[in-house]
Amino acid sequence: MEKELFIYVDGKYYPKSEAKISVYDHGFLYGDGVFEGIRAYNGSVFKLKEHIDRLYASARAILLEIPITKEKMINAVIETLKKNKLTTAYIRLVVSRGVGDLGLDPRKCSKPTIIIITGRIKLHEGGAKEEGLTAIISWVKRDPVDATTHEVKSLNYLNSILAKIEANSANVDEAICLNKEGFVCEGVAENIFTVSNGVIMTPPTSTGALRGITRKVVIEIANKLGYTVIKKEITPTDLFLADEVFFTGTAAEVVPVKDINKRRIGDGKPGPITRRLMKEYHKLVLDPKEGVSIR
Repeated sequence: MEKELFIYVDGKYYPKSEAKISVYDHGFLYGDGVFEGIRAYNGSVFKLKEHIDRLYASARAILLEIPITKEKMINAVIETLKKNKLTTAYIRLVVSRGVGDLGLDPRKCSKPTIIIITGRIKLHEGGAKEEGLTAIISWVKRDPVDATTHEVKSLNYLNSILAKIEANSANVDEAICLNKEGFVCEGVAENIFTVSNGVIMTPPTSTGALRGITRKVVIEIANKLGYTVIKKEITPTDLFLADEVFFTGTAAEVVPVKDINKRRIGDGKPGPITRRLMKEYHKLVLDPKEGVSIR
């Protein structure tokens, strides 16, 4: 029988079956909190400091005071991995507003709740990375930048879930969300890129897209390889006519898209630029200098 993993909750460790939060926690009642998804590869947590910086930036944007320092948060992540004897893992770090009452007033929440879950995640199984994903453009619009924008990685992911339900109903792998102006924003949990005539393009965060860490890394890789990368508004037609389309994300890494709304992208196979970026990204995540050692 496989041993239960331990979950970090407010400085203590509990077996998975015993890890609990209060039903009065504002993260549960109202989606009031922030989170990060992080990856560890071969004993090193990739871009951990960058993820922690983004977590604290998201918290600042929603006026949530995280009760421990960034250094202590990093140590908590490392110690949780050590306790679970994991060197390659997916990490979900959640900070909620904490326990309050049934009202909305956050002043009733005395202390934020910190949760660290380590384990494994499987996305886009099978031959997705070799063959490419199928996708649709969802009717679900991304929240605008003056609302619960995905620029902030908050616990409000209902529109992503609704878009994912739509993708499931259409029997495709993924959904693509537009903003209220009709421009492409991102996937349900990934940033999106196109390639046309050798030029790589991705929507700016002003569309409401997440300031993706994988997105940033891929842009840096592309620039080092000599590609031109432009952040610009992308229309659904731009997607249909692109030579290549791919998603990026911490969990997904770099994944090609072969079909959108029954329109074949390029020749229907992962394109040469996408394949090269996939290869270089995989090499980078295995570089211990790019992360924080678990040992």
